[in-house]
This record gives sequence, structure tokens and C-alpha cells, in this order.
Amino acid sequence: MARPMSARTATAAKKRHVPSKLRPARPQKAKAPPVAAAPAPPAIDHDAYTDGYLRGILGRVRIIAMVGASPNWNRPSFFAMKYLQHKGYRVIPVNPAAAGQTILGERCYGTLEEVPEAVDMVDIFRNSTAAGPITDAAIAKRATVVWMQLGVRNDAAAQRAEAAGLSVVAHAQLHPRSNTAACTASCRGAASTPASSRRSA
Repeated sequence: MARPMSARTATAAKKRHVPSKLRPARPQKAKAPPVAAAPAPPAIDHDAYTDGYLRGILGRVRIIAMVGASPNWNRPSFFAMKYLQHKGYRVIPVNPAAAGQTILGERCYGTLEEVPEAVDMVDIFRNSTAAGPITDAAIAKRATVVWMQLGVRNDAAAQRAEAAGLSVVAHAQLHPRSNTAACTASCRGAASTPASSRRSA
């Protein structure tokens, strides 16, 4: 003869057989709202730089690698290097034809990769085609700025540099005045593809 179920056993059995539709729904955890993505920085107009953009670059730069620096006193890059030194910047010359020489008190290196220290800016005194691989070397060097001198512009290289987080100036004379930038009138409203046959400085 079967023993009668105790009250506790009967209650447990009833709980096990409660239809799922009659069971109270479990409270749902509130989902955290999605985090908004940071706004993308505004695109730089390489035909017309603002004074604030140029001042910001030259205000944070201290060491410049000048690719295409010339030991010849009558070359534009020589004058530019001397002027930048006078304004308090350290300029490291890079030129395979003058590697091992001393230019304005600084040892010249054959390539950007050979420069043994970190640089803030890579200043390009080469033609627009050569600016492509030089820009890639600047990215690998972890420079923060690529500056293509007057007559030098490579939009594809500029896009690669900007995608890597570098600031870029193209087809502009590097001319800091009292630690601010002055872009010559000829660099404003420049053609999108200036002549790439400019001689190395």
C-alpha cells in the first residue's frame, strides 16, 4: 500500500508541474545604451591651410628631418635649414649624396631610416613622386608631421599619412616667423597636381 505524500512533497510536486505560461517572467536586465563613436576630425583642405593649423604644427615641432638638404650654400634647402635653426629648431639633414658630411653643424644621413633618433617632422625637399616613399618612411619613423615643400604635392601619400595619424602640409613653404607659420601666397589655391619634375634642393 502506497504511503500518502507529505504536505511538503505535494507542494514541491505542484511547483514542478506549473505550466510555463503561468510562471512569472524573469525581469530582464536593462541594456546599456551604445557608446557613440568619436567624431572624425575635420578633413584638411590642402589647397588652403588655416593659420591655426599651421601654427599648431610648428608650435609642437622641435626636431625636423630635412630630406633633400643640400650642403651647397646656394640651394633653397640650405637657406631653409639655416633659417629653421635660427628660429630654434633642430634640423637633421638627410641626403644620400651627402651622407657622412656635416651640414650647418649637423651630421647628414643617407636615408630617413638611418637617423638614430626620433623626429617630429619630416620636411621633404624632393619631387612629388619621391615624396611617396619618403612619406611612408616618415610613418614608419613615427614622425607626427609630413611637410612637402613648395612645388611638392602627393595626395595619395598625404592620405596614407593622415590615415596613420600624421598632420600633413603639401606644396607650402616652411617659413616659421616668431614660432608661427606663414604660408606664401603661392601655396594658397594651388593646383591639385603641381609639376612633379621639381629638382631636389
